[in-house]
Amino acid sequence: MKKIRVTAFILIICTVMCIAAPAASALDEPSVVAHSVVVADMNSDHIIYSKNKDEKVAPASLTKIMTILIAIEAVEAGECSLSDVITAQDDCRIGMESDSSTSDIYPGEQMRLEDLMYCAMLQSANESCNIIGTYLSGSISAFVQLMNDRAAALGCLNTHFANTNGLTDPDHYSTAYDFSLITRAAIGHSLFMTICNTKSYTVAPTNKTAEARVLDSTNALICSDSMYGSGYLYEGAAGVKTGYTRAAGYCLISTATRNDVGIICIVMGSTGVLNSDREDYGHFVDTIVLYNWAFSNYKYTTVLTTSDGIKKATVDLAAGDGTVILRPQRDVTLLLPKDYDGTSMTVSNIKVNEDDLVAPIASGTVLGTADIYIDGEYYETINLVNNLNIEVSRNELLRRQFRNVTSSIWFKFGVILFVIIIACYIFLVVRYRRLRKQQLREQRLAEIRRRKRYEEYQRQAGKSPQEPTHRFSDSDMQEYLRAYRNGQDDDDERYR
Repeated sequence: MKKIRVTAFILIICTVMCIAAPAASALDEPSVVAHSVVVADMNSDHIIYSKNKDEKVAPASLTKIMTILIAIEAVEAGECSLSDVITAQDDCRIGMESDSSTSDIYPGEQMRLEDLMYCAMLQSANESCNIIGTYLSGSISAFVQLMNDRAAALGCLNTHFANTNGLTDPDHYSTAYDFSLITRAAIGHSLFMTICNTKSYTVAPTNKTAEARVLDSTNALICSDSMYGSGYLYEGAAGVKTGYTRAAGYCLISTATRNDVGIICIVMGSTGVLNSDREDYGHFVDTIVLYNWAFSNYKYTTVLTTSDGIKKATVDLAAGDGTVILRPQRDVTLLLPKDYDGTSMTVSNIKVNEDDLVAPIASGTVLGTADIYIDGEYYETINLVNNLNIEVSRNELLRRQFRNVTSSIWFKFGVILFVIIIACYIFLVVRYRRLRKQQLREQRLAEIRRRKRYEEYQRQAGKSPQEPTHRFSDSDMQEYLRAYRNGQDDDDERYR
């Protein structure tokens, strides 16, 4: 009995400890030295880890992502061509110090726009960004304004650019989160990914140089010949851009894909650390730590399918029962912890476009939206559609058309007019019949009196009754009737 009591006590203690323990999906955070960090799903805007993501910091050469994004958008819009030959303007090296990253381009040198873009992204050439900006907007300042306008359009609330390249300026700042928005826009262009994922590029001799320029990428995640050494190559990494100034520290934006899981990683304000007489560059070390953490703990999980019913809605004029089941437009696959058990997902903020719920409706029509939450955290908004054609109910349509017609003011006016006409017609008919009846009665009365007077005449004359030889004319009859009405016929010899 005592053993049973001890066992029960132990079970109670274990149960309490399990309840008090954190959920299995609560992951240990990665350990990084960078000041600002964002790790996000490449296929959505969901962030799986962040650190000081909204704090304003110097972005250094990460700025060049925006510069090249605008240039690529101009090429795609037909405003310029990659083969355009551009002459470096006199102020192309403005603000550059002796140790600034450069491709040694000087005023008067001519280079294709495509070559300038590779100089900016691979070798982080500051003068190249100024040359591109002046060519596209007429001046550096006009292009910087374009950069700020584009950042605002992308939803960057804590970003302001003061130059095209990221050189230190107190009025030049951004955040890790804002650069996740800028980078997401940039990597959506295949030309951008081609440029930033190139390990080495050769610029042909120009009017100022006799030899070709060989550009090696500064991104040690993808390039073994990087200035940062060959010890940071990372399987599945692609692009994007490095950056460094004393004010900004070591910065790196990159992407990586493993087992179909795509990650964007933004690291800003990291440090360099000496280890065994070799400097470890914190932006690469931190990035690798973050990628390893993400790929070890996350995978894509389908939380909703197109067959899942989200909401039942009433459809006006619809055949059948007049309703439709709204379902996800596509399978909803989210980047979630590998131990996610599917119990903490909720679908809320369901909004239905009531104005669109009128038959007929083609299959796949977007009729509403809904928000997906996991553990109370917002993940994404999905479209809701009907997966079957919704046909019109002909009977209901006819009834609706009849109601529409009968409720119109012209119909009501017509009915009133019709009633008035019928009433007038009935009045005239009744009046006519009354007058006709009176006329016939008087005619019968006159005939009776005529016969009585004739019979009286026959008796006075001693004759047997016979048909009178004198027949009243119509005028005589009318006069007689008038006399009868006035009581004068008894003394009127004419009728005897």
